[in-house]
Amino acid sequence: MQFFTNHTINCMRRIFFFSIFLIAIINKINAQDLPAKANDFIKLLDSAQRAKALYPFESEERHRFMYIPLDDRKGISVNELNDAQRKALMDLLHSCLSDEAVKKVHDIMQLDIVLKKLENRKPEDHFRDPGKYFVTIFGIPSDKTIWGWRFEGHHVAFHFSADKKQLVAGTPSFLGSNPGKVLEGDEKGKEVLKQETNDGFAMLHSLSADELKKAIIDTAAPAEIITGASRVAMIDHPSGIKYNELSPANQQRFLQLINLYIHRYTKLFADDMLKEIQTAGLENLWFSWAGFTEHVPGKPYYYRIQGPTIIIEYDNTQNNANHVHTVIRDLKTDFGGDMLLEHYRQNH
Repeated sequence: MQFFTNHTINCMRRIFFFSIFLIAIINKINAQDLPAKANDFIKLLDSAQRAKALYPFESEERHRFMYIPLDDRKGISVNELNDAQRKALMDLLHSCLSDEAVKKVHDIMQLDIVLKKLENRKPEDHFRDPGKYFVTIFGIPSDKTIWGWRFEGHHVAFHFSADKKQLVAGTPSFLGSNPGKVLEGDEKGKEVLKQETNDGFAMLHSLSADELKKAIIDTAAPAEIITGASRVAMIDHPSGIKYNELSPANQQRFLQLINLYIHRYTKLFADDMLKEIQTAGLENLWFSWAGFTEHVPGKPYYYRIQGPTIIIEYDNTQNNANHVHTVIRDLKTDFGGDMLLEHYRQNH
């Protein structure tokens, strides 16, 4: 029995392709909104707030990267913003990050409330504070300038660089979670970076015995992500198993794991990052694992993805292996890259 006529099928095809076209247009519009979103935020700041939030693009401050609790961050904190300013900040985040990533950022910020209770800190103690996250804008956002911005605090750090309306860099970027899984209290069971954990183990457990021998680089996990908060991210000697040494099914799992991290950004920017990775050669990608190979509470583990353009690290060792750190470093365009900075200097 024929359910659809040829005319109906043709109409459905046209609708399908028009939808793809419409999505592409929407993505471009969203990308073009970036300077406008930044200026919407800036316009809501008073003069004192602007003095805190705005820096020259060439400032050395733009290369500062730190994901631990600090009292001397530059910029303006969420605590200092009113409701309208906070909404404008969230709109700016949405212009660079996926909805899922923005949700993770929010959930990670709220974990400071959990930590404050677990550590029995007094109300006036602001070492743990979900409002102690800072936004800093570098340069003048417009469709004619090179500029950037940063959102950073405990376990959240995103560094964005833009050339006119286009986002050209989004790293260093860091998301962490302490506790990795909340074990008590009102938020018991909450696990912000659960997919990063589960997909890493799924990748490991799919490997054959021969693949596993290559992938495991150490029986002990490093105490911290290896790239740390360094100005230049580099691990000189990649190790583990290479993409072209994996079975076809495991190659797909590997790419899915990479996609999970890259799609923390908006689809348009994520697609550009994935093209860069592919252009550099999938055969040049490595997957490595260190530490325990079974997901057991209290047992530390670490994995890494490395290629010519990218390093992605996941580490869960601290606080009895219930404290997750994840980072993405773009080896070509971290902090906007040297070429963007040189282009800025030539035009000023």
